[in-house]
Amino acid sequence: MTLIKSISGIRGTIGGKPGDNLTPLDVVKFATGYGTWLIKRHGTCTVIIGRDARPSGQMIENLVVSTLQGLGIDVINTGLSTTPTVEMLVLRYKAQGGIILTASHNPKQWNALKLLNEKGEFVSGADGAEILTLAESDEITFAEVDSLGTVTEDKDGLDWHLDQILALDAVDAKLIADQGFDVVIDAVNSSGSVAIPMLLDKMGVTYNNLYPEPSGQFPHNPEPLEEHLTEIIQECASRKYNMGIVVDPDVDRLAFVDEKGNIFGEEYTLVLVADYLLEHTQSHVVSNMSSSKALRDIAESKGSTYSASAVGEVNVVNEMKATNSILGGEGNGGIILPELHYGRDALVGIALALTHLAKSGKTLSELKASYPQYYMGKQKIELTPGLDVDALLASIASQYKHEELSTIDGVKITWSDRWVHMRKSNTEPIIRIYTEAPSKEEAVELGARFIKELEDFAK
Repeated sequence: MTLIKSISGIRGTIGGKPGDNLTPLDVVKFATGYGTWLIKRHGTCTVIIGRDARPSGQMIENLVVSTLQGLGIDVINTGLSTTPTVEMLVLRYKAQGGIILTASHNPKQWNALKLLNEKGEFVSGADGAEILTLAESDEITFAEVDSLGTVTEDKDGLDWHLDQILALDAVDAKLIADQGFDVVIDAVNSSGSVAIPMLLDKMGVTYNNLYPEPSGQFPHNPEPLEEHLTEIIQECASRKYNMGIVVDPDVDRLAFVDEKGNIFGEEYTLVLVADYLLEHTQSHVVSNMSSSKALRDIAESKGSTYSASAVGEVNVVNEMKATNSILGGEGNGGIILPELHYGRDALVGIALALTHLAKSGKTLSELKASYPQYYMGKQKIELTPGLDVDALLASIASQYKHEELSTIDGVKITWSDRWVHMRKSNTEPIIRIYTEAPSKEEAVELGARFIKELEDFAK
């Protein structure tokens, strides 16, 4: 059982002892630190709250709402929602912050507080560090009885979010409806089980929702990786769907299965959308340095440009703003469309992908076949408590100092036709190992090679 405090927020498993797990005391302490940080920045504050469907969500929501109210902060509670919806509602209501209660792709025993600033974007590293300090400090003053915050409900936030997507020039709902598309959905009995059908209904798309109840009882590991998607892959292979749509519990990661039952893959979600958006507009696109080279290839083939950021949505967004990018995201299926908002949004990714299918007249498998073919490996090793991870990665970097090497974010080693990127996670006690190579077997083999090297250096 684990509690992880980082500049990204607080994440942990429910139950157990305070300080070791995500208990009510830890939730209140961290929400207090965040609320105090907001008050220091803005004085009078309003915060948007939303959650995914995991079983602890209602409990965590009650604790966070009451804590903020006790600090004198007004709360707009949108209840069951998605991460991108909460981000957009911060802007809609001109709020000073927002909290999404979700542990993203982690199993149901986990939950977390993901923190937003007044732009509806994740707080920076420096701000996150200040929040952690305040949570442990004595600089806390709660409001007196006549100054307690108010609590109101937002009843149409998700519907409003979907309407903003449909209003985009790049989304053609009428053309989509004319195609008679039929899709299958795997949203793991969470927020997407409600949100995606709402979006598809607005675009005239028929669907089979495999897991329609927002109970938070995930039918499989909720991380949208091929090895977890057996049922939707079989469903696409056995029936004539145009695609399978897969999201994580808070709907900021998006993956597809093609009409033949082949995994399209999270890595190519961003490539698919870039292919569409850059068809008639030369611009700039951004991904993190663990994402596929296919995005760069597609951008350059269309006369556009590309740059990479360190891993992490905050870093991607900063690079997008610096380069005035039309599109950005991460290889985990995160689509960031700044015309809508600076946050990963699976819902806008679905709308753009369906518009691309409608306008191109191609199937998903035909589009995938037209892209540069690379194969990604994503592996991880769990860390021994007390291990000096930075020293471990520095040892690897020293070993490969004569290769093309980057230490901006962990260690990335690049050869002519493949690369490996090793970095410690901000949210879990693991080292993530990303590889890319000309074949799946070579990518997996490269990852296995560096797992062994890391283990050898750790001895």
